[in-house]
Amino acid sequence: MARRAVESASDRQASDILLLDVRGLCAYADFFVLVSSDSVPQTEAIVRSMETDLADLGGHPLHIEGAPRSGWVLMDFSDVIVHIFSPEQRAHYNLEGLWRLATPLIRIQ
Repeated sequence: MARRAVESASDRQASDILLLDVRGLCAYADFFVLVSSDSVPQTEAIVRSMETDLADLGGHPLHIEGAPRSGWVLMDFSDVIVHIFSPEQRAHYNLEGLWRLATPLIRIQ
């Protein structure tokens, strides 16, 4: 499911896509998918795409937090957490630094 989330974001032209393996570091998820989006419409398209593409695998978001206009959306697919950021919000939250001990599995610039 995490790899499909990466593909879904890539299909919607997200940038700086990063799949982190947080197993052993995080009690509530196995993988984080971090992506950057350049605009509100693009963020909305990524969210819709994630919902559709992951549903095809039986994944449905347990929770969606944030809003495209805020520059950050979190989609909780249980073992996979997807963060969609504006570049400014991504720099501000610095999840790559916070989870620096996680294993990067995929990075698409």
